Amino acid sequence: MARDKPAANIEIKVHSRHGDPAVEPSAAAARSRPSRTPSTGFGQFRPFKKWIPWLVPVFVVVNSVLFSITMYVNDCPKNSASCIGTFLGRFSFQPLKENPLLGPSPSTLEKMGALEVDKVVYGHQPWRLISCLWLHAGVFHILANMLSLVCIGIRLEQEFGFVRIGMLYIVSGFGGSLLSALFIQSGISVGASGALFGLLGGMLSELLTNWTIYENKLAALLTLVFIIVINLAVGVLPHVDNFAHIGGFISGFFLGFVFLVRPQFGWVSQQNAPRRHSSTSKAKYMPYQYVLWIASLLLLIAGFAVGLVFLFRGENLNDRCSWCHYLSCIPTSKWSCNSQKFSCETSQLGNQLNMTCLSNGRSGSYSLANSNSSEAQQICTQLCS
Repeated sequence: MARDKPAANIEIKVHSRHGDPAVEPSAAAARSRPSRTPSTGFGQFRPFKKWIPWLVPVFVVVNSVLFSITMYVNDCPKNSASCIGTFLGRFSFQPLKENPLLGPSPSTLEKMGALEVDKVVYGHQPWRLISCLWLHAGVFHILANMLSLVCIGIRLEQEFGFVRIGMLYIVSGFGGSLLSALFIQSGISVGASGALFGLLGGMLSELLTNWTIYENKLAALLTLVFIIVINLAVGVLPHVDNFAHIGGFISGFFLGFVFLVRPQFGWVSQQNAPRRHSSTSKAKYMPYQYVLWIASLLLLIAGFAVGLVFLFRGENLNDRCSWCHYLSCIPTSKWSCNSQKFSCETSQLGNQLNMTCLSNGRSGSYSLANSNSSEAQQICTQLCS
């Protein structure tokens, strides 16, 4: 049964990445790697292969190209009389009242594949759980996310290769979208931050599962935990989708035990030494690494399965958890966490649309050749702003 939706109700939730540090795994903790084997003359010894990063730059290009296409489709001068940066032509930005991030309108983001729960559940469009990862709400939004992706992702790809980091990025992003859809069911959501938090979660589990090959273990752990806590704390600000951050981080944390596990340093050294120098055989992985691998994979599969069942049954997990909404926004005297909802009364005769904002009483007449709900929502938002 479809849910009744308030007339012209629109809101953008972006996956923010304010305060993302330029973090590299090896900067957080130096790996114990001897430069040469002692008195053997074997030359340079590198126990772990270094990969040439190319996938993360491709992700940056794809996100940037899709943002340009979104702005082209948006065509602000055609739909609004007060665009920002009119010299850019159809690439100009929506008015700041409508989108303070310098970007397109909510209806354009929805058209391009933004996450909207009703369309996922009742419109049979589950692909939006993935497509929203590649869209951004504005220039500030995409700059913050892409800088974070470069700082975190390139070093991880150098360490672990494009296959594992690509899987970690996309699956974590899916996990972030899934948790967001279960808790935030009004408005739309876009952004790569769920996937980026997945990379942070993967870094934490990688540190734990590969504990024996790090030198400054405690310092590395405290530094990474501090960075993660600060970034999650930013998510309690209004209009930031912290559930996407949390879902991406948890997914990435479990995936790190699966994708980012390393062999024991002793086993790698043994593989690179002549057989006559090997007196005892070293196991490739420690027992706890196997346990974490199996447990994490099972928990992740179970979590995704339960989440998808709840989502397609139309469940709102806020009804089952009365305090969980504080994880995404904490109200203070400076701001409210209540979403601003615009409602308009409309009537249409032919191509003439008459609309009155119910909150401020403003009214206007608009000529629309092909009127649809997305265009009506955009006009209502402008009328009530």
